[in-house]
Amino acid sequence: MTGINETYYQQLTRCPVVALGGYAAKHSLPGKLYACLLFDGPTGTGKDALATAMIRLAAQRGELTEGQPIIETGCGAFAAALAIAAGRSGHPLTLVVPPALEPERERFLQGLGARLRPCYERPSGQEGMDILARRMAEEQGAYYMNYLASEDNPEYHRRITGPAILKATEGGNLIDTIVAGVGSGGTVTGVGEYVKAWTNHIRMAAVEPYECQAIGGGFLAPHGIPNIGFGFVPENYNPYVVDLVTAVTTGEAVQAAREVLLTDGIPAGPSAGATLYAARTLLEKGKSKSALCIFQSRQVYA
Repeated sequence: MTGINETYYQQLTRCPVVALGGYAAKHSLPGKLYACLLFDGPTGTGKDALATAMIRLAAQRGELTEGQPIIETGCGAFAAALAIAAGRSGHPLTLVVPPALEPERERFLQGLGARLRPCYERPSGQEGMDILARRMAEEQGAYYMNYLASEDNPEYHRRITGPAILKATEGGNLIDTIVAGVGSGGTVTGVGEYVKAWTNHIRMAAVEPYECQAIGGGFLAPHGIPNIGFGFVPENYNPYVVDLVTAVTTGEAVQAAREVLLTDGIPAGPSAGATLYAARTLLEKGKSKSALCIFQSRQVYA
């Protein structure tokens, strides 16, 4: 038995929890503040371990066979993570993408080995891409990953993220609130379902952009917080484990991410900044005494 990991991806399931003492002190917060860091993968997001796990879960059930093509929709962080994971495991990947995809993003995803299929289906948007992806999977004998609705998405967080958080926080006794951004809904659902099954005092706070409040029922508009706020309520989102929904502006999220870099040396991305600002607000308003933010994105500084 050695201390050497067989693969880099083994590091991605460690889910380290760190105290944010510098940020808490800067804002004179009346309570404890922690972060669970899920962003150490190649895309700088929590999607890398998720993509690998979803491939393995599908293979374990026999739904994904060796060398079988995979179909997925989208062009964001999960698409990039899936391209890497699919390439490593020998599954050709086709991504159904919006018709007006930026050339730089197109070249990036193709460089990761993905084939791209622009979607001109009606209705437009995610619904049209879903229709096309399902049809392509049926015609080609491919596996449609569908991470926005697949049970494997929250299942990963039930098996990995939720247990890691409770272990690090002494069974959850060190915290009273977990704050998670909502993109596909898998994190807040999986962590929430696991935590609430094992504790009776921890609340789940869901975070979305102020400019795009699909979860809270507000208006929908463009925003600058990647990986959350997709403009619709994903099928994976379980509202019954969410105790409160809070909205954070793009400016607030970006500023919080910049501050925690300087106070605690953590290279948080905007979506992580959004959860941090939301947790700070809960502490300041006396709605939490000890909050943990889930950081799912990082920035690169060089």
